[in-house]
Amino acid sequence: MKSPSVDALRLHQQIDALAAISEAPAPVVTRILFSAADLQGREFVKNLCQEAGLALREDAAGNLFARWNGSDPQLQPVATGSHIDAIPNAGRYDGVVGVLGALAAVRALRQIGFAPRRSIELIVFTAEEPTRFGIGCLGSRLMAGALAPERAAALRDSEGRSLEDWRRDAGLAEKDLRSVRLAKGCYAGFVELHIEQGPTLEQEGLSIGIVEKIAAPSTLRLELVGTGGHAGAVLMPERRDALLAGAEIALAVEQAALTSGSPDTVGTTGIFRIEPGAVNSVPCRALLEIDLRDTQLATRDAALERIERSVQAICGRRKIEFQIERLNADAPAICDERLVETVANICRELGLPSKKMISRAYHDTLFMAQLCAATMIFIPSRGGVSHRHDEYSSPEQIRDGVAVLAHTLAKLAA
Repeated sequence: MKSPSVDALRLHQQIDALAAISEAPAPVVTRILFSAADLQGREFVKNLCQEAGLALREDAAGNLFARWNGSDPQLQPVATGSHIDAIPNAGRYDGVVGVLGALAAVRALRQIGFAPRRSIELIVFTAEEPTRFGIGCLGSRLMAGALAPERAAALRDSEGRSLEDWRRDAGLAEKDLRSVRLAKGCYAGFVELHIEQGPTLEQEGLSIGIVEKIAAPSTLRLELVGTGGHAGAVLMPERRDALLAGAEIALAVEQAALTSGSPDTVGTTGIFRIEPGAVNSVPCRALLEIDLRDTQLATRDAALERIERSVQAICGRRKIEFQIERLNADAPAICDERLVETVANICRELGLPSKKMISRAYHDTLFMAQLCAATMIFIPSRGGVSHRHDEYSSPEQIRDGVAVLAHTLAKLAA
C-alpha cells in the first residue's frame, strides 16, 4: 500500500475552527453536553464528515457515527473516534485530535485509493467529560451496557435538569435510550487517537505511546447538611459546619490515596460547593464530588471503602447529616495484545520511536474494550498539560499520530 500523506495544515485549521466554537471566549474552550456550543460543534463535525463522503447516523444518546462503507458489509467494521465536549476553561486538543485526526486519516486513505474491505466507522462519543452529570463517558457507557438506560434517564445536573430534558432540547427525545447498547463483538477493533495528557512521551523524546492498560476510575458524590446561622451569633461549640466536615473529608481522600500501597492511586475532590456562600454565615450545606483512580482494582476499591468509612466517622463526630452515592466504580481496561503489537509494528515501519504505556486518565476506550479489541495511540502533550487552555501538541506530532492511525485502520480494514 502506498503510504498515506496527512494534510497537517488542513487538520490544524479545522482544530482551530472547532476551538472557536465555545461557551467561553478564547483562548479557553468550553463545550458542555448539549449546550449551544456543543450542538454547534456537532454540526461542524457532521458537515466535515458529509464533505468526506461518510454516511451519518446519530443514536438516542447523541453518539455520532460516520461510516466509510467497505466492500464486504457482512464483516464487522473497524472503529475509531473520540469526543469533542470540553470541560470549562479547557484547551483545543483533548478529544478533538481523535475526532478530526480520524477524519484526516480517512481522507488520507481515500486520497491514495485505498479500498477498505471492512467498513471504517468514526464515532464522536457523547459526554466523555463528566461536567454535566458528574459521570464521564456517558455515550460509551450506554453503548457498552455499563450504564442502565433507566439510570441514565434519571441523571440530574446541578440545575436539576435531567438527561431526558437535555435530550428533548437536542431533538433526541423520540429515540429510545435502550437502543444505544451495542452487541459484544460489533466491531472488529477500536483504536482511539489522543493526546497523552501527561509528560512521559515528551520527557523521553518519543513520538507515540501505545496504551496497554487504562486505569480504573470511580466517582463519589456527597451531600452534607449541617446547621446554618449568623457567623457572629453561633458559638463555636454549637456549630454543625458543613464546610469543615467537607474539608476533613477532602483531606481524608488525600490520605487514602497516599497510603493505598499503590503508586498509581490518585484522589481528587474536584467539586466543593457550599451554601449559603456568605462570609457572615455558617455553611449549612456542602456538595462534594470525589474522583479516585488506580490501575489496580483491589487497591482502588480498598481506598474507596476507606473514604466512605471516613465520611461516616467525620460526619458522626461533627453531627452532620450526609448522603453518599457512588456514581461509578469501573474496572480497568486491558487492551488487546495483538492490536497493541500491530500499532507497535506500524511505528517501527514508519520509523517513529514509541513505547507501550498505561493511561492513568480514562477515555471512551475503557468502555469500547468491553465490546471489542481496543487500544489507544498517544501523542506528546507539551509539559504534560491538559484540561487547560495552554494544552498543546504540535502539528507535526499530530500528523505522526494520524499517520499511525491511518496505517492501523488500513491494516484492520483490508
